[in-house]
Amino acid sequence: MNISYSWLTQFIDVDKTPDELDHILTSTGLEVDGIERVDLIPGGLSGVVIGTVLTCERHPDADKLSITTVDVGGEQPLNIVCGAPNVAAGQRVVVATVGATLHPKNGEPFAIKKAKIRGAASEGMLCAEDEIGLGESHAGIMVLTTDVPNGTPAATFFDLEADSRIEIGLTPNRADAASHLGVARDLRAVLDIPVKWPSVDAFAVASTDFTLQVRVEDAEACPRYTGLTMSGLTVSESPKWLKQRLLSIGLTPINNIVDVTNFVCHGLGQPMHAFDAAAITTGEVVVKTLPAGTLFTTLDGVERKLSATDLMICNGESDGMCIGGVFGGKTSGVSEKTTRIFLECAYFSPASIRKTAQHHGLKTDASFRYERGTDPNMPPFALKYAALLIQEVAGGSVTSDIVDIYPQPIADFRVPITYRNIDRLIGIQIDRERIIQILNALDIQTADLTESGFVALVPPYRVDVTREADVVEEILRIYGLDNVPLSPSLSANTLSEFPTTDVNQLQSRIGQVLAANGFVEAMSLSMTRPAYHDAIRASLPLTDVRLLNPLSDELSVMRQTMLFSVLEALVYNLNRRQRDLKLFEFGKVYGSSQVENESGTSSKKYHESPRLALAMVGDRAAENWLEKGQSIAFHDLKAAVHIVLASLRIQPTDQQPADPAQFQYGLTYTVNKKPVVTFGLVQPKLAKLADAKQAVYYADFDWALLIKRYSGKTSYVDVPRFPEVRRDLSLVIDKSVSFEQIQKLATQTERKLLRSINVFDVYEGSNLGNGKKAYAVSFTLQDATQTLTDAVIDKTMQRLMSQFEKELGAVIRK
Repeated sequence: MNISYSWLTQFIDVDKTPDELDHILTSTGLEVDGIERVDLIPGGLSGVVIGTVLTCERHPDADKLSITTVDVGGEQPLNIVCGAPNVAAGQRVVVATVGATLHPKNGEPFAIKKAKIRGAASEGMLCAEDEIGLGESHAGIMVLTTDVPNGTPAATFFDLEADSRIEIGLTPNRADAASHLGVARDLRAVLDIPVKWPSVDAFAVASTDFTLQVRVEDAEACPRYTGLTMSGLTVSESPKWLKQRLLSIGLTPINNIVDVTNFVCHGLGQPMHAFDAAAITTGEVVVKTLPAGTLFTTLDGVERKLSATDLMICNGESDGMCIGGVFGGKTSGVSEKTTRIFLECAYFSPASIRKTAQHHGLKTDASFRYERGTDPNMPPFALKYAALLIQEVAGGSVTSDIVDIYPQPIADFRVPITYRNIDRLIGIQIDRERIIQILNALDIQTADLTESGFVALVPPYRVDVTREADVVEEILRIYGLDNVPLSPSLSANTLSEFPTTDVNQLQSRIGQVLAANGFVEAMSLSMTRPAYHDAIRASLPLTDVRLLNPLSDELSVMRQTMLFSVLEALVYNLNRRQRDLKLFEFGKVYGSSQVENESGTSSKKYHESPRLALAMVGDRAAENWLEKGQSIAFHDLKAAVHIVLASLRIQPTDQQPADPAQFQYGLTYTVNKKPVVTFGLVQPKLAKLADAKQAVYYADFDWALLIKRYSGKTSYVDVPRFPEVRRDLSLVIDKSVSFEQIQKLATQTERKLLRSINVFDVYEGSNLGNGKKAYAVSFTLQDATQTLTDAVIDKTMQRLMSQFEKELGAVIRK
């Protein structure tokens, strides 16, 4: 959610900077994700000032150029060559000084530099309105009528002062804060500054010449519905102040009527909708559901099939005009021809809106607020406020009384509170008067006060405060978590058995090991896109766990693999020019399966499994004067895998090729036939699903199995007293023979003396024959009880060579 700092100050007189508000809002639970400078014109007209043309003469070598001197408030006037036909001495003009960058309406930005034009020095530029992004005209320079001092910044003159956009990561429970007013309420509680409500005292009904009948058939889905009509309107472009407000939070202005409804929505948190009254041909607005399968075309031109539970705003009995609280219809929206409107402001059931928005896959500003819960007491006030604004920007007058259908008013929540529980949950005793002050500042009144507690009267717009613990949380977040000191001694009132392996400590230790080897920890959401799973469906052992109320289609299933979460983290960094990356993440994957009950029926069983993921992309190290950068290869990832396994004192017992559906090549290590890690080069087509264009190496550990195999015991073996011996062989073998086959055969042939085996060279060439390759392999032999003799060594090597020739068809090169 975006909040404009300038807009916010219209609701509360804060003397804090946006950066100071960052800390205050985050501490109250409205976490600030970022603060961005907003220039209503790109560049903010930095370096552009107001000046006066002192002299103007024709250029001696160019008929269409003029040489001017311009006073911009400096010690000396500027010499500027100008090609505009309307330039003249005495004019007040807009001047781009040297160093300024202009962002024209059409074309690329360009910087102003000192130059010589046909031999005449030029130290700036006199600007047309399109050259500074203020309009479309390029007929000549802008000539102003003003008495502001020379050197006045153009941004100040045109009222284009920069704003700050505060991005708040609004949690689903804080529907009350989904507006500038809502944020101001929290600041009021923390800073003890009153909120400034806009005045609606000037609202008046001019006449009742144009009255519509309104009927609500589904009061459960629409507990409150208000509306009025307005006539004599002129639909046009919004005034500058209104457009600036919407642009400051990232909205695109449409027209003055629609812009007012959006302004009220983001200002007060109350969605609204304006209908072209010409579309209400029956003279009656009916709030009802239509038969399932009814076709309805929304504002975006998409024809949708309605469900039987979709609440509709209808023209009479059957002609739908709007999906209530979600999206307007194409034929009833405000257009340039509109002169009369029906202005709607309602309170809809959150459950109804949530179901409809999910059914149609629509996420609008209105549904975002309605499905979380709006204020049922706000519609009449918001309706009057919007009507006054529409009169200001579009003319016209109110031509009907306000219709307010509210059969069962929603009462405040009554929540019994005891001071004992407040003290227990917070951990300290807060002054009782301070508690009441905090709650009152949050619009939570108190009744039935006694020495032991009170009853909190919570307004219905606080849909997240319905229990005693919720009220205590409100007190704590305003009082400040930082103001609660830690106890000198922490204790628990339960006695639990702790496992031998502390999982958290072990995870922390492995994280430190990976960090020491250049990896950076990533943390991602457990929700992901269904399309990712569809790409590897045959490799997934379980069924997707789908969310009943997803925040978006992109986050509608729980992940079954961490691959795509890590890929998205890589892409996020790669897009910000972080090209050499090594990431690790501890997380969980989820799935479901069908199990048969004793009664013969089946039910779903849900599974949750902890995993550890590694990912590498780019170069293993930055290039320097000593060596060039080398791209990460499979064995870099393999080394990292072995570091993790070695840190856990786990030795794989077998290996197989990795799943080709996910890896172009790779390995799966097993321990007692159970896979503990799969790693390799990710299939390019899977990487591209997350927009990763580089080669990505990925490892997936079964963290639960690793923890189970980890004993925590340290073993020590004495350094052998007798020396080891190395012997090398060059084996010419078929290309189909893998090193793993050579290794297995060697260890089976010589179990007592063979300590290790390693490939140190591979050769392929036409002189070996078709389908052949040569391995240079080293063998390390050692006897823990005595020094090896040449006879024993030769006998061992001969036995190995004989097996290689017999089992693998190898040719020993001598």
